[in-house]
Amino acid sequence: MIDRLQELGREALEEIKQADSVKALESVRVKYLGKKGPITEVLRGMGQLSEEERPKVGQKANDVREEIKEKLEEKTEQLEKAAIDEKLKAESIDITLPGREVKQGARHPLTAVVEEIEDIFVGLGFQVTKGPEVETDQYNFEKLNLPAEHPARDMQDSFYVTTDMLLRTQTSPVQARTMETFEGQGPVKIVCPGKVYRRDDDDATHSHQFMQIEGLYVDKNVQMSDLKGVLEAFVQKYFGADRSIRLRPSFFPFTEPSVEVDVSCGICGGKGCRVCKYSGWIEVLGAGMIHPNVLEMSGFDPEIYTGFAFGMGVERFAMLKYGIDDIRHFYTNDIRFLNQFKRA
Repeated sequence: MIDRLQELGREALEEIKQADSVKALESVRVKYLGKKGPITEVLRGMGQLSEEERPKVGQKANDVREEIKEKLEEKTEQLEKAAIDEKLKAESIDITLPGREVKQGARHPLTAVVEEIEDIFVGLGFQVTKGPEVETDQYNFEKLNLPAEHPARDMQDSFYVTTDMLLRTQTSPVQARTMETFEGQGPVKIVCPGKVYRRDDDDATHSHQFMQIEGLYVDKNVQMSDLKGVLEAFVQKYFGADRSIRLRPSFFPFTEPSVEVDVSCGICGGKGCRVCKYSGWIEVLGAGMIHPNVLEMSGFDPEIYTGFAFGMGVERFAMLKYGIDDIRHFYTNDIRFLNQFKRA
């Protein structure tokens, strides 16, 4: 019987060695270790043995069983590991291939210009203030010395929501609203960036929607020289220290006196070229001393307080700085155009 058990053990180990799947191993286990297996058949004949032989045969049978179980577990572990390795190999990523580019956005050029201008004026002591884009006729016009039927209203074709509500045509209403919160006590020193709307035909230099930044400074003894000093400091910081400005008389209903502000041409250095129409100067913004009526309507005594205001188009400043020839480029979302300003 011991010889038979040894033979069965060798056969089982050889079949385990030849097995190429977990399923085949399970068949070997059932074949040799099952209740109807040959090892069990041998043990059933132990009744014919003497008392001295039984323990030896029983011990050998247990040894053969344990060896078969051990080899089954080892081979099962090998086959499972091989299956996992094969699956990983089939699902592996070829790291030699170039990765897919992750496209990242950047600030829109107008946003970059607005933030740059804000930073300059914050450095000059101004605060950034914002207000509603849907505005009342009172704040958009009347509080700015533009009563109903005033001829200056014809300069701004407007988008009306109701007879008394419209899309603001300028950011000046923010100035009026802010002055009211100070209840007639200065100083007030703010810049107001934002979108404005006018019914205009879109072309290379006009748009029905564009961005403005307006500024306001109200305090005692504010003079025109203060306005010139602030604007000159701003222009030299934005365009370059070699640039200068000039003031030309103009008219705006909410300022008196009013001026147009020109900056010396950066292409020709003020000598005259095609860009500046051979004048040496480029018009960039409007400004002036705040009209006494505007101060009074916002709660300030014009006998005590004076102030200046100015307004500029953000698109114009961006076009001048980056050499852009068509305002429509800012709003068509052409990636080829916008990619040029990733580091702006």
